[in-house]
Amino acid sequence: MSLRRRSRPGESLIQGFLFFCGAFSILTTVGIVYEIGKEALLFFGDPEVNGWKFFTGLKWQPQAGEFGILPLLNATLMTTFFAMLIALPLGLCVAVYLSEYASPRLRNWLKPALEILAGIPTVVYGYFALTFMTPLLRLLFGKDVVDIYNTASAGLVMGILILPLIASMGEDALSAVPRSLREAAYALGATRLETAVKVVLPAALSGLAAAFIVGVSRAVGETMIVALAAGAGPNFTFNPFKGAETMTGHIVRISGGDLSYDSIDYNSLFAIGMLLFFVTLSLNLISQQIVRRFREVYE
Repeated sequence: MSLRRRSRPGESLIQGFLFFCGAFSILTTVGIVYEIGKEALLFFGDPEVNGWKFFTGLKWQPQAGEFGILPLLNATLMTTFFAMLIALPLGLCVAVYLSEYASPRLRNWLKPALEILAGIPTVVYGYFALTFMTPLLRLLFGKDVVDIYNTASAGLVMGILILPLIASMGEDALSAVPRSLREAAYALGATRLETAVKVVLPAALSGLAAAFIVGVSRAVGETMIVALAAGAGPNFTFNPFKGAETMTGHIVRISGGDLSYDSIDYNSLFAIGMLLFFVTLSLNLISQQIVRRFREVYE
């Protein structure tokens, strides 16, 4: 019997195709970063732009030479906060229910239903925030308190958008915990709730933390909801019932206008895009570190 390795052209072809896909993805990412970085450097190289004031300024008015990113960044963080205020607890509860309480038949019905929520176009969520959530907030807190465009309604609806993502990833993380840990807890007299909270959740901490950070990244990069419901002008405010423009919303609004190529207004959009890239990249790196730090390995 020959132990010589047999030639398998089909397997080599598949391996080559997978390598091509991976290389293409990496090269595409490098190309995107290069183009954004090139235009952003043109913005920061302009004599009218002060790099320190870009990160610390409280006004964003390109026509007046004011390039303070804090109003846009603050609105982005506010909408993200309200989104996670809804998505994190509800998504975690849904994940625990699907993993620990739901029957297999019910789980097979609920998970696709959640994925349908994730498949709804974000522009629909934006109009939902504008026509339902905002009137509801104005009814609860008063029309004089809540503006028509506000970060609270955009953030809350964004949380509904992100909820299926966190619920699905959280359920996968909880389901990956070995059944033997649950059975050991039951043998010691723990209830199903105690087992879920004190045994399963800590064991799945790395996966849950990754789901949370992926949800934050999704909220930071969301565009259509904040473009339609949050506001159409930079405004540095901590009042969630006031209108304020996020970074992605500003890019959408300005890029749709008549901007001349290589103007300072045009290049400023790439500076905002570069900042968004670094924020999401930082979140992904933090997610990887958390997963490595708290990952549980079972034999």
